[in-house]
Amino acid sequence: MNMGDTGSESLNALATKALNPVAKMISVPFQNNLNYGVGPDDDTQYVLDIQPVVPFTLSENWNLITRTIIPIVSQRAAGPDQSSKDGLGDINSTLWLSPAAGHDLFWGVGPTFTVPSGSSKELTSGQWSLGPSAVLMWTPGRWMVGAVANQQWSVAGWRDQNVSASYIQPMVVYHLPDGWYLASVPVITADWKADSGDVWTVPVGGGAGKVLKIGHQAMNLQLQAFYNVEKPSAGPDWQLRFQFQFIFPK
Repeated sequence: MNMGDTGSESLNALATKALNPVAKMISVPFQNNLNYGVGPDDDTQYVLDIQPVVPFTLSENWNLITRTIIPIVSQRAAGPDQSSKDGLGDINSTLWLSPAAGHDLFWGVGPTFTVPSGSSKELTSGQWSLGPSAVLMWTPGRWMVGAVANQQWSVAGWRDQNVSASYIQPMVVYHLPDGWYLASVPVITADWKADSGDVWTVPVGGGAGKVLKIGHQAMNLQLQAFYNVEKPSAGPDWQLRFQFQFIFPK
């Protein structure tokens, strides 16, 4: 079977699956993030997040959805005691147990964990972390509304600074004809170990995307921009995100 062959499935139906974190479909997003205004010198940081999603059938009623985030980072020195670095960041994996049947409402729950795989001290927390994760998606008509959320705590590591961090990714999507859609999918984070004024990163913004076919290969292209209304003192002012995602409907 050619996994890239979409058959007669409509572009809008593919877009719904491509944007649903717990859809039973293999996909490989390449998310390019440009963060502007980082640190005291207003530097630019580039992060490529490779995020393969692979579903497994556990039974007639249940699926296991796996998502792994592999960050490739290029950043300038963030302070006088640091240097510019390019390399691998900490890898995060999430496993969601999700019902196989779903019409307008989809959900999943399971563990998430982060491996201190960063290729240098500037690119890693130095901590093994884990915690719970959940996803809830509602897809009435042309709309998709939902969120992914997790909380992680460090359990072991070589650095003195422990980890307690929250991740919230709300999603609002409106589908247009021919595979086009409008979307706002910001990533809100909280570092509970940071100083009181540096805990939250809260972006506001959005953009548009389109699902298309190149030959038999289905792809999802997306462009979004976000301004951080709340951020740590050394955090970026705004972010430009471009994502291309290979999707493999069965």
